[in-house]
Amino acid sequence: MGSKSTKSEESCNDQQPSRHVTTESRRSEDFLEERILFNHNMTVLDRLIMSTWKPEERSDSEEESSLKFVEWRNSEETSKGTTEEQKCYDPLDATLKFVDGDDDLDFLCENFKGRRAKMSCGHAVTPMSLTKWCRRLLDEGKSRFECGCCKGNWPFEEVCKMALLTPEEIDYFEKKMFSNARGNLNFKTCPGCQSYVVRTDLDNLNVRCLVCKANKGRTYMFCWQCLREWKGPYPRSDQCENDGCPSQLEILRTCPDITFEMVKNVTGCPTIRACPTCGYLLEHNKTKCKNITCPQCKVEFCFVCLRLTVECKTLFNACSTGVAQRQTSIPVWKRK
Repeated sequence: MGSKSTKSEESCNDQQPSRHVTTESRRSEDFLEERILFNHNMTVLDRLIMSTWKPEERSDSEEESSLKFVEWRNSEETSKGTTEEQKCYDPLDATLKFVDGDDDLDFLCENFKGRRAKMSCGHAVTPMSLTKWCRRLLDEGKSRFECGCCKGNWPFEEVCKMALLTPEEIDYFEKKMFSNARGNLNFKTCPGCQSYVVRTDLDNLNVRCLVCKANKGRTYMFCWQCLREWKGPYPRSDQCENDGCPSQLEILRTCPDITFEMVKNVTGCPTIRACPTCGYLLEHNKTKCKNITCPQCKVEFCFVCLRLTVECKTLFNACSTGVAQRQTSIPVWKRK
């Protein structure tokens, strides 16, 4: 009997640590499952970041560090309006033109799910590839969207629809577009609601305000040139049909002279010039040097003498050829 009692006690004593091991094992299994899910959801870039990312508390365990990294990554994605959810077109959407074949914007061969649809330029996209491409353009400082294959321009309304942008993404895109456009003087105040609007199609003076559409329940269009509600057919690059809407040549002829803040010995230079390469109208902000980069053709030129920067070669002094006369014609862009 005594031996049985001893054996029973030993058996009980053996079971205590066994329960502890079971608890630790369950925690390890739970962590392993989380780790597998964590690794599955991490991109290659995430892993590179994780390898150099250091939590604030150096004493964190691997589990705590991993979870902190996930929280940090999610907060970063939220601030940028990103989403991990795969977006796909509704196959019953009759407004889309579905096509078979490759996703033309899937440059990294990520093989996004869902059907492909044609953009206005003719190239096929998925919502995910289009979202990533447009985000890349914004990260590069662009304020308008162009096809990565043919350089065709896409209106922001088309991007919103074809990329299936979420409200968070639209908000991020608009803020990023405005921030990027500030450097190019490529934004104005909507006459309907006084909100800032970015002009994405530089060949069209007809601009639609998304804020007005949301507030008024109808499409509101205004003229980028005279800043009044649009009148007449569109698209147009010269003027609308409102009385008094000036033509581009009229603007060049009547605009006042500029007074540079930092450029010396320059007088009689107009505040507005037509880009000598593509004809896009530009206004100098009077600060810094006299050179300016056209947001449409990306060519940098001297605002004073209208020569390319590499030909003028001066930044804050008068040009050797003097001030170019007011332009009486609009240059035509000869695309190569």
